Amino acid sequence: MTEPRFVPLPPRHDPGIAPEEALRAFHETLRTRRSVRMFSDRSVSREVIEGIVTCAATAPSGANKQPWRFVCVSDPATKRQIRLAAEEEERAFYKRRANDEWLRDLAPLGTDEDKSYLEIAPWLVVVFKQVRTESGGQIYYADESVGISVGMFLVAAHVAGLVTLTHTPSPMKFLADLLGRPANERAFVLLPIGYPSDDCEVPEHALTRKPLDEIADFR
Repeated sequence: MTEPRFVPLPPRHDPGIAPEEALRAFHETLRTRRSVRMFSDRSVSREVIEGIVTCAATAPSGANKQPWRFVCVSDPATKRQIRLAAEEEERAFYKRRANDEWLRDLAPLGTDEDKSYLEIAPWLVVVFKQVRTESGGQIYYADESVGISVGMFLVAAHVAGLVTLTHTPSPMKFLADLLGRPANERAFVLLPIGYPSDDCEVPEHALTRKPLDEIADFR
């Protein structure tokens, strides 16, 4: 067994900035992030998408397996295939799969089976999780690891001035089929990403955040 090696922790922030001040500034940035379904077709460079993925890949993972794979699609024909397949699954969801409570909870968001934004957004980033390594080895805490990475992707996109949406058509096997992914990967989330349209609006319902005393318990 290989002996672990350790290196000094690098500097992380300006020691002259108080944690409270840094957090206030960061919260001001984060609180304006919104899930968007109205995208502009304005182009976004591959360099920007690569930068966002690189930020997401700094996430921690179980045993450092890094079980995320980001498939970044800008090809119009492939985006159209993804849209058509996603809408087929969404029609089944709204007509048969979702129960009444689920549909009531979605009603204030105004969602439906129309996913035209999947063709309008300049990029679709499909995040896959590995359930085994390429050589068949174990993966630990895949959902947790990939979920953290996706969260960091969303933050990086927001910092870059872009908007995103976490889209999870169910089931998502069609994404692996369309994109030719190996058998050890499962689709985790579909992220359209780009600039908001000039007339972009977001649901008022989604602007509400629970207060701290409802989400935290200090002991």
